Amino acid sequence: MNPRKSFSHLKEQERQARKEHIVAAAERVFASKPFHDVHIRDIAREAAISPALIYRYFPDQQALFVEAFLQNGARIIEVLDGLRLEDATGTQGLDRLVEGFINYLTENDLYFKMLVNFMLEGSLTPEMLERVKAQDRMIFDRFDIVFRKIRPDGSLRVLSHALFASLSGILISFRNYPDKTPEELKNYMKFLGRVIRDMIAAGIETIDVNSLHH
Repeated sequence: MNPRKSFSHLKEQERQARKEHIVAAAERVFASKPFHDVHIRDIAREAAISPALIYRYFPDQQALFVEAFLQNGARIIEVLDGLRLEDATGTQGLDRLVEGFINYLTENDLYFKMLVNFMLEGSLTPEMLERVKAQDRMIFDRFDIVFRKIRPDGSLRVLSHALFASLSGILISFRNYPDKTPEELKNYMKFLGRVIRDMIAAGIETIDVNSLHH
């Protein structure tokens, strides 16, 4: 290998490793406090580097949040694709989706806390928000696959939104419920997810999914 190319490759690896270190620190900080209370100096302190170094990679804390959000969102999409939802029949896909979603967010607690803090108090510039919304649509596309298997007509996105909101509510309500072990809580949240699954499956044929547009 050309020595210059080898050196350039090593420098790029070093740059990428430093960027990942900054993003990981940002995720921990965004998980620990309200979105608008996070500053670059907080992330620099967590990463044990100077704020000036962070600004070499990211213009502000919004850009850092979006980078962390998109990385985790990409992993969620990988998990959902690994469930092979398109191959499921009937409500089988709904079962896989509920369990896979709860598994991911219980096993990635920092991301879940960061997401909750943002949902409660966060706001982004229009450009940054569009990047987040574009990935959200990709996640909801996977949810739509499940509902299309059960009910091929109508506006399925509203059903995907309802399921996402229900599962998120379960996680917010019971993720750290007292007097239970993490495994007990995880099993209970999956049970509640199956309750939601059964409610949706039982009523899906009668739900007027287009009423919002009337």
